[in-house]
Amino acid sequence: MVVLHYTGMRTGAEALERMCDPAAEVSAHYMIEEDGTVFRLVDEEKRAWHAGRSMWRGITDVNSASIGIELVNPGHEWGYRPFTEEQMSALIPLLADIKVRHDIPRANIVGHSDIAPARKDDPGELFDWETLAGLHLVLRTPKVSLGSPFENDGAFMLGLERFGYDISDGRAAVRAFQRRWRPRRIDGEIDGELGAILFALLLDRDRGLTR
Repeated sequence: MVVLHYTGMRTGAEALERMCDPAAEVSAHYMIEEDGTVFRLVDEEKRAWHAGRSMWRGITDVNSASIGIELVNPGHEWGYRPFTEEQMSALIPLLADIKVRHDIPRANIVGHSDIAPARKDDPGELFDWETLAGLHLVLRTPKVSLGSPFENDGAFMLGLERFGYDISDGRAAVRAFQRRWRPRRIDGEIDGELGAILFALLLDRDRGLTR
């Protein structure tokens, strides 16, 4: 897996200092500054402490199965803003290289909020997933026109769990799904559009189209 984060600190220097401090017990394999500078902090073959308490597709020890990439951004606490073109330009070749070398399916390149919906919001609704999708690095948001095929909210939640989300906090899981797949409205409410998007994603997964 690859997990994408924002640093959520006021500056990149603060984030770098914290991730290099053993006492902080937090780290990532890479950090990308807003000017596009890439810092390699932990060897890819070693565990970095970036995911925390999390789960994706049945994997509960995400740190043991993932590469963490931190993008410098103050986050929702310190003045969340769009990621820079320089950051995205640096992320694209790095992510493409990691994906190929480790044979990582697109469905397993996720945001921190996807694997820890009750705790995390990053990289957030301003992250440009669609540019990465256009380069076949992550899954593209399905274009849908019909309503939800799920009979009720319970069926939707089971589908969400089947896709990979931890649904122990249902409303948080829905918000995380919205943040990733329909960021223009994040309210934790299940609606027909969300159901149609999830159903399309599950169909693609069953057809083997998510690699």
